[in-house]
Amino acid sequence: MKDRRVCVVGVGGIGGYVSEQLVRMGVGHIVAVDGDVFEASNMNRQLLCTTETLGMNKAEAAKRRALSISPDVDYTAISEYLTAENAGCIIDGCELVVDALDSMESRRLLLSECRRRGIPLVHGAVGRWSVQVSVLTPECELPEMCPPLFEGRDVMPFTPALCAALQTAAAARLLSGEGLELRGKLLCADLRTNEMTCVELAQE
Repeated sequence: MKDRRVCVVGVGGIGGYVSEQLVRMGVGHIVAVDGDVFEASNMNRQLLCTTETLGMNKAEAAKRRALSISPDVDYTAISEYLTAENAGCIIDGCELVVDALDSMESRRLLLSECRRRGIPLVHGAVGRWSVQVSVLTPECELPEMCPPLFEGRDVMPFTPALCAALQTAAAARLLSGEGLELRGKLLCADLRTNEMTCVELAQE
């Protein structure tokens, strides 16, 4: 994994966990993108949010944490939000992109850039008790949120961790030449009922 290059867009709740798991998995080159800073309201669900990182940029905090685990990792922190102007430059040279965003507009932009370059996008999103994950290749449409799994605004602290674990597992399989089980499918988990479902996504 040392020669692989992965981009994580959004390093808050889901992305903070993904970043750490990629580092511990031995991925040698990681690009983390986030223009936001940690606030006290993030404390309940965002791994990298601590009393020491309050007010700190999330991508920079992810880099500091990564280097404390693996000083040799080539970790690029981009302290910017994803935009139409910077998206192409950000993911250039990456083999795989992980979507840890919380905006459908930003996700559409990211998928569009991944399509242009033929790069798989590992999508993930969370609701209060719920998780959804998919592997999006160029022919796949971006899934909407799985109703009614995403009712309620407060995200429980364990849902980002589960989402990140599922996304990182998919990333690991893709990087090893496997991992297309979720291509064109959406895995939804409801932690209130311990139910998991997998549905087909629309194809272009």
